[in-house]
Amino acid sequence: MAQISLRLNGYSYTIGCQDGEERYLQELAKQVERRIERVRSLGTQGGESWTLVMAALLMADELHDLAKEILPSTTSERVQRADRIITENEALEQKLNLLAERAEGIAGELESA
Repeated sequence: MAQISLRLNGYSYTIGCQDGEERYLQELAKQVERRIERVRSLGTQGGESWTLVMAALLMADELHDLAKEILPSTTSERVQRADRIITENEALEQKLNLLAERAEGIAGELESA
């Protein structure tokens, strides 16, 4: 397991991660730091915790907006797929019923012979 030192809001944090994920975590830290800078640019005075909470809320708001954009199209695609599957299942059920009737007919003929 690797460890990486990240600097956020003027403080250094040592974070454990899987080997090879160091660069990914550095990129995530850069995104968090950008939100922290955005909070600071608002000119409000707050401590480290307040600044980090506000940055987290900004990121959560962005995720929420993205989810609203992405999920409806994905949901619509899933509903259409489900409708196709239902139609296919109904057709298969009809075929199975026909095959069952044929099998019963053949069984009846064999019993009479």
